[in-house]
Amino acid sequence: MISGENRPGATVETEVISYDGDAVAQRYDRLATEEPLEIRMRAGGQTRTVAITMRTPGADFELAAGFLFNEGVLTSLERLSGITYCVDRDVAEEQRYNIVNVDLHGNDLPPLDALERHFTMTSACGVCGKANIDALRDRGLQPVRSALRVERQSIVALPERLAAAQRVFASTGGLHAAALFDARGNVLAVREDVGRHNALDKIVGWALMNGKLPLDAQIVLLSGRASYELVQKAISAGIAVVCAVSAPSSLAVDLAREFGVTLAGFVRGARFNVYSGAERIV
Repeated sequence: MISGENRPGATVETEVISYDGDAVAQRYDRLATEEPLEIRMRAGGQTRTVAITMRTPGADFELAAGFLFNEGVLTSLERLSGITYCVDRDVAEEQRYNIVNVDLHGNDLPPLDALERHFTMTSACGVCGKANIDALRDRGLQPVRSALRVERQSIVALPERLAAAQRVFASTGGLHAAALFDARGNVLAVREDVGRHNALDKIVGWALMNGKLPLDAQIVLLSGRASYELVQKAISAGIAVVCAVSAPSSLAVDLAREFGVTLAGFVRGARFNVYSGAERIV
């Protein structure tokens, strides 16, 4: 057993000097915590580190599961045996909550080609958008099939409902969020993180671990822009409607159109733009 004394929280307090016109004051401010999370996979006596990501502590098991699922490494809940924090004696106690072990049924680790290809294609120079989309097809991703229809009024109400549920953002002002809603705009799950990708991975991990995938009858709202990587993660989870309070990228729009995702951007006030899949908006 390990104690929770060194377990990082979602926020930390720091001392600041505050300037307001001619007034200067010393006070305390709350910051969103940013710490590394090492994700290890274990099967048949083998252990391998597959990713290290900077994240806001909280929902770490969901983050690990969602990340591996979205990258095509963990293909189903049935393959998952369990997720635990690392308690190895050779790991410093203050780092044990920054390492998670993902245990799999079976004697072999899954092929990690998809994960390695993902990192190559998102970091290498000279790789075109079409190659990225073709790689997703090669991985076996299918277009999203969904009978979901969403009223315009439901979409414009989403940002306010997300803001009401962002507890950590309210105290720090420094976090991204992803929120899952039903067709009527009711909140099903909200996750926050310094990384917008992590927030969505946490949502998908929550759905995977609770047997709720695919999410083809739900809507996801992103607190920032909609990038290619975020749309790709939505496709992996079968999400039919992706909304963002900011702009989508050009490749995100191409990907959404290619895989049948409804993509809405600039969801603010009473307006929004639909870049793909407008037939689902009624």
